This record gives sequence, C-alpha cells and structure tokens, in this order.
Amino acid sequence: MVKKVIKKNQRKTRMEDLKMEDPWRVFRIMSEFVDGFHELSEVSNAVSIFGSARTKKTHRWYKQAEKTAELLVKKGYSVITGGGPGIMEGGNKGAAQAKGESIGLNIDLPFEQKPNRYVNHLINFHYFFCRKVMFVKYAKAFVIFPGGFGTLDELFESLTLIQTKRMEAFPVILFDSEFWGDLVQWMKNSVLKANNIDAKDLDLFKVVDTPEEVLQVINKFYNS
Repeated sequence: MVKKVIKKNQRKTRMEDLKMEDPWRVFRIMSEFVDGFHELSEVSNAVSIFGSARTKKTHRWYKQAEKTAELLVKKGYSVITGGGPGIMEGGNKGAAQAKGESIGLNIDLPFEQKPNRYVNHLINFHYFFCRKVMFVKYAKAFVIFPGGFGTLDELFESLTLIQTKRMEAFPVILFDSEFWGDLVQWMKNSVLKANNIDAKDLDLFKVVDTPEEVLQVINKFYNS
C-alpha cells in the first residue's frame, strides 16, 4: 500500500514539473520564430519542395525533384526543403548544383534526422509548427512530391490556409498524377459529393508530371 502511495505521489510530482515547464517552453518557441524570421528575412523568392524522406536516390522521384530544383534556381528561385534525405535531398541537390540557395529547415526527431549535405543554408527546429510557418511564409509556391503523413500534412494545411483566406493564394503543385490520382478522385467523389468542400476548392492545386510543368504552373500564376 505504501509503495502505491509513493508511486502515485511520484507521478503527481512529475506532472506538476511538466506543468511548471510550460511557461518556460514559450520562450523556446519564441526563439525559434525569431531565429527563423531572422535567418530567412532576405529570402523573398523561394519555392518549397516536399516529399518522402524514404525515397531512394535511384528513384525517378528523387531525380525529378533534383531537376525541378535546378530549373527553379535557373529561373531565379531559392529552394526550401525539410533538409533531410529522400525527396528533400533531391531538391537541395538540384538547387546546390545549379549554384542557387539551397535551404534546409531541419527538424529534431527521436531518430535524429540528419540534414543532407547539399543544404547551404541550414536552420534547425524543435517544433513542427514553427518550422511549418517558415515553409509557408517564405514560399512563392509548394511543390508536393509523393510522400507520407508529413507530406500530406503540409499539403492539406496549405490548402486549408488558402481556402479559408488566412493567407494569399499561391501555387500548390502535386507532382506525379499516377501517385496522386486516387486521392484527387476521392476528394471529388467523396469530399465534394458530401458538400464538405466547394467545387472551386479543387482548383486550389494543380497536378503535373514533369519538372517543366512545375515552372509553367508557377509562371502562369504570377504572370496572369
């Protein structure tokens, strides 16, 4: 009985310690925002590239991300990625090899994601939401390559912010129609059919299959 009481008191103490940390955690959050805003303050013409960290270097998606970033740099854009491996590395590699600004917004994870070697402007984050603000604030477009939950999170958050007019519209581009086709059809056949979105919301993104089309969508958006 005594042991149970001791364990209960220990759990209570740990919970109280965690609660005491919350006000101080605000300062760390503030510092991440301040550092991010400062580091990216001179970035005004960038495109964020998203996609799976699991994509192999030999996969066509990696090579297409690399080519897309290269074309973006040649058109005067900086490239922003999550700074990790896979599609992110492909994007940073293409930007770096084209002699452009290759930005990586790295995130601290339990398995210690390491920034790829092609990043020439690295910023580290502890909080996902601070990092996501930087992706949106400094990007003129999002290019979404095939990926998992993190990629889907970035996709739907950007669409939500545009749909609700919490931010100015900008190109959201899904790369590879074969990969994204079923998701797009589901949005049409289920989400739209249930009146959970408007038909015009499906125009908030474009689907492409080549790096050249990425540039075409961005150019058309800003030159129209």
